[in-house]
Amino acid sequence: MMQNVLNSFSRLCVTNSRFTLTQSLSTKLPNTTLIQLQPQHQQIRFINKHGYLTEPGWKAFGNRWIVKFPEKYTVKKLPLMKLAGRDPTTGKRVVGGLGGGHKKKYRWVDNCRHGPKEGPPLVEKILAIQYDPCKSAKIALVASGDKVRYIIASSTMKAGDLITTSGHIPRIAIRPKEGDAHPLGALPVGTEICCIEKYVGEGGSIALSAGSRAILVRKVGDRCIIQLPSKQEISLKQECMATVGHVSNEDHNTKHIGSAQRLRWLGFRPRSGLWHRKDGRFGRKIRPLPPLKIVDNRKVDKIAELPMTIKVVC
Repeated sequence: MMQNVLNSFSRLCVTNSRFTLTQSLSTKLPNTTLIQLQPQHQQIRFINKHGYLTEPGWKAFGNRWIVKFPEKYTVKKLPLMKLAGRDPTTGKRVVGGLGGGHKKKYRWVDNCRHGPKEGPPLVEKILAIQYDPCKSAKIALVASGDKVRYIIASSTMKAGDLITTSGHIPRIAIRPKEGDAHPLGALPVGTEICCIEKYVGEGGSIALSAGSRAILVRKVGDRCIIQLPSKQEISLKQECMATVGHVSNEDHNTKHIGSAQRLRWLGFRPRSGLWHRKDGRFGRKIRPLPPLKIVDNRKVDKIAELPMTIKVVC
């Protein structure tokens, strides 16, 4: 009998101690503190949680993937991280139609085709024409001496050919050969070109996709006017480099995908299926061409001068 009384008394003490403990916690932690702690438990996916883009070498390609480039150029295939349509900085979903697909490796393509301005041109031999899963155009593996690199392949390039790169601008325009790279000032008017530099020395950034090309329309002084595939004309410096011809794999946009499974294999997710009938606001309209766009040196943000005073205490 005495043992039962002691057991019941011990249970009562434990319950009272728990009650006082919870009561003391509720008084020490007010409601405002509990409300502030709630957002910490929300699950948010951050692609950049390890700070990839803040580290040197990492580069994002839209909302598709990010790649870390080594310090020295290499032709080895680089691993890439898929973003699946998410913003590389915030991790929020931006494009809903991207994601999945087969595993890829990134090929570091060198768009800078710079040659000597005096003397014989740079001669390179094409070792192979390869498929690049990250681009619509084919790429060419070229070598000169002990240097090997990837470049965008033109339509007539094949293994074993020799291509030249020269930075010399003669007084009379040259007779261009497709696949060679020259400054715009050295090419005759009407030449078909691709892989065009927008700023001198920065590498090709115009007409890089499969089958794209531009036309050298006219020359005005030390400026060259080219017509883009969109029919817009831009004025560039005559020192900007360009490749003669058009980009390879020109039937890329005519190939039939074939099935929904292959579209998923290429890295595209299903769309909503919502269909709108096209009315009068769709279709081509007769509009005047945009005015000539003049491209000069890239603008560099100037650092504002800060007035400072030095107080000397003796």
